[in-house]
Amino acid sequence: MSDKKTYGLEQARAQLPLIAAEAQAGYSSEITRHGKPVAMVVPVQNWQASQGKQVALGGILALRGTGRGLWPQGAAKAVAQLRNEW
Repeated sequence: MSDKKTYGLEQARAQLPLIAAEAQAGYSSEITRHGKPVAMVVPVQNWQASQGKQVALGGILALRGTGRGLWPQGAAKAVAQLRNEW
């Protein structure tokens, strides 16, 4: 189901049991603060499916290059030595 309801933060606080029931029924809800989206309540199945897609789309390879510049020159040699100890 793709229907999405929008609730203000205070309204969502008061209507949380309803929002949870809607999620269980397959509906997503957007929670806003001052008209700006801050959170989503989605059915567990939708969330689990999105997590599986992220893993399938790259897994650990998606992190490649994110630490560039954090290691000093020559760190590769030190890491290789540590690996060889095992």
